Amino acid sequence: MRFDSWKQPGYLRGLAAGISLIFLIIGGLLVYRLETDARGAGSGPVSVPATPALASAGQLGRAFAEVAKRVEPAVVNINTEQLVRVAPDPFEELFGLRPHNQKLSSLGSGFIVDPQGYILTNYHVVKKATRIRVKLNDDRVLDAKVVGADPSTDLAVVSIRASGLPYLRLADSSKVDVGDWVLAFGSPFGLEKTMTAGIISAKGRVIGTGPYDDFLQTDAAINPGNSGGPLVDLQGEVVGINTLIASDSGGWQGVGFAIPSTMASGVYHQLTSAGKVSRGWLGVGLEEVTRQQARSLGLREPKGALVTEVDPNSPAYEAGLRSGDVIQEVDRKPVTNADDAVRLTEKLKDKKILLRVWSHGGSRFVVVDESNK
Repeated sequence: MRFDSWKQPGYLRGLAAGISLIFLIIGGLLVYRLETDARGAGSGPVSVPATPALASAGQLGRAFAEVAKRVEPAVVNINTEQLVRVAPDPFEELFGLRPHNQKLSSLGSGFIVDPQGYILTNYHVVKKATRIRVKLNDDRVLDAKVVGADPSTDLAVVSIRASGLPYLRLADSSKVDVGDWVLAFGSPFGLEKTMTAGIISAKGRVIGTGPYDDFLQTDAAINPGNSGGPLVDLQGEVVGINTLIASDSGGWQGVGFAIPSTMASGVYHQLTSAGKVSRGWLGVGLEEVTRQQARSLGLREPKGALVTEVDPNSPAYEAGLRSGDVIQEVDRKPVTNADDAVRLTEKLKDKKILLRVWSHGGSRFVVVDESNK
């Protein structure tokens, strides 16, 4: 063997290939070591195995199923009948057809709040009904009567003659956060025992339905027939009452609204005890503060409720409120707009209400005795 054989072309090519292979192996080992160290140190991207993610999805589905088992027995289907006076069109009048009563039926949902047979639903589900029938989860169908209704919040309580019923608890909806999972129950399109899942998309939605707009927004599917059904958290407690959808087609388009359970709870207790809802009353007219008004009043930003008029026989007048004042707080809670002032005030029926008011370029506190009216 000649030691100068490396100078031969075939030998050189083989040697070069061997050296390249060695460098590739060493480089691969270095890269592997660097990636391993990076993962151990918590720096750099780390791929997540598919199995734990699938397990989490499975666990969530299992949680949904467990909630359904707890909630469905307390959800009811509400069938109403209504007599409507129908006037014939001119063509029908030619054949002697006169105005007549026509029976209309509608479907909605509700849920049992008390084992003695109290059911919470939407007012528009039972509005002007001449007959109300409730179908329970065990397929019993019972006649129901309206205990009380509150058109301002679109809530109503009906009762059935039964006892020992499964029921749901009204949770504190103020503790719900955007992104929390929720489940909607009811009878969309008459399809009983339907559950849909989604999240809380937004809170405090004002959509122009009245002075007590304060809706939870959800992407859990809500459709006609879901009205009055419960929106529950993963503990099976009610955080909202399914009420409205935002839709051009009349069906679900990803935006639904539910009355917060905290508001519903106060209305429910008044309806079951008195048959009606009484609210706090200041005796003032309110409107939003515009940017131009904020500048003229010396406010930094257009927030608060502008007093436009004061009833001379009202608690507000006796306390010293006057047109042009801006209510900034009610009972130490900030007021962003006129709706805030109305909602906060109505909760303080027959109590003394502490208001922080912007007046004549400065803030002052006013105590309104709401019971003095």
